[in-house]
Amino acid sequence: MAEAQNQFIVRFWGVRGSIACPGPETVSYGGNTSCIEMLIGGHRLIFDGGTGLRELGLSLLREMPLEANLFFTHSHWDHIQGFPFFVPAFVPGNRFYIYGAIAPNGSTIEQRLNDQMLHPNFPVPLQIMGADLKFCDIEIGETVRVEDIKVENALLNHPGEAVGYRVSWNGRVAAYVTDTEHFPDRLDENVLWLARDADIMIYDATYTDEEYHNEKSSKVGWGHSTWQEAVKVAKAANVKKLIIFHHDPIHSDDFMDRVQLDTQAVFPNSIVAREGMEIDLMTMDQPAYLETAS
Repeated sequence: MAEAQNQFIVRFWGVRGSIACPGPETVSYGGNTSCIEMLIGGHRLIFDGGTGLRELGLSLLREMPLEANLFFTHSHWDHIQGFPFFVPAFVPGNRFYIYGAIAPNGSTIEQRLNDQMLHPNFPVPLQIMGADLKFCDIEIGETVRVEDIKVENALLNHPGEAVGYRVSWNGRVAAYVTDTEHFPDRLDENVLWLARDADIMIYDATYTDEEYHNEKSSKVGWGHSTWQEAVKVAKAANVKKLIIFHHDPIHSDDFMDRVQLDTQAVFPNSIVAREGMEIDLMTMDQPAYLETAS
C-alpha cells in the first residue's frame, strides 16, 4: 500500500483515433481507441472511454470494489464507445466520478453518455448500470482536485470542441493533449500552457505533415495534428518526454515504426504509444508493457 501511495503510473489501454482497427497490421501498437489510466498516490484516474476502456474494465474485475475518476476530453464516438462495455460500471458497490465539459449545444456528459445507449442504438440504457455514477460538469479552465492531485484543463482546437488535461502531483506532471489541430501560423497557447515543463506530453499526432497537407486528400480542418507539430510543442514547452498518440487507423505497425524513428531523430526522448505501455513518472525509466497487452 505504501508503494501505491508514492506512484504516478500512466497506462495506455487504447491509442488509436477515429475507429478501432484490430487486425494483423496493428498487433504491435494496438487497435483500440483512446483510453489512458493514471495511478497516482493511491487514486485511479481514467482519461477517455474509447474501446480501450473495455479492456481496462476487464482488468479491474479482480480489484473490486473500486472507485475511480473518469475524465472525458469530448464525446466523439472514438472517445466514448467503450463506456457501454465498461463492466465495472454495471457492478453495485463500485463508484465512479465522471467529468466532462458541457458541449456547445448545451448537453452534459451525462446526457451524451446516456444518448448513445438509447434505442435503437443500444439494447440497454445507461440506468441499468449498477455502480454509483456521479456525473460532474466542469468549466473550461476549472481545476479539479482529487485530494492532492490537481487536474487542470484548457480548450483545444477541435470540431465540436474538446479539452486537454494537465495532471500534477508531487512535483510530476502529465499532459494529455489529444484531438487538437495546430494553427498554421503559431503554436497554440492553450497547448503550450497544458504542456509547460511536463514530464510527459501525450499528443495527438494522427497524421504526418505530408498527409495533413496532401493536395488530393488534405486533412486541414479535421481537428488533428502531426508528429512534426508535436515536436515543435515539446521543444517550446520544455517537455521531458513526448508520446505520440491517437494514431490514424490506416497506419500499420510498420508505418508507426517509421514515425517513431523519424520523431526520435529530431526529439530523442520520444516514443510512439502502444497498447499495454506503462510509464512510471516517479522514475521515468524506459516504458514497461503490461502482460495484458495485445
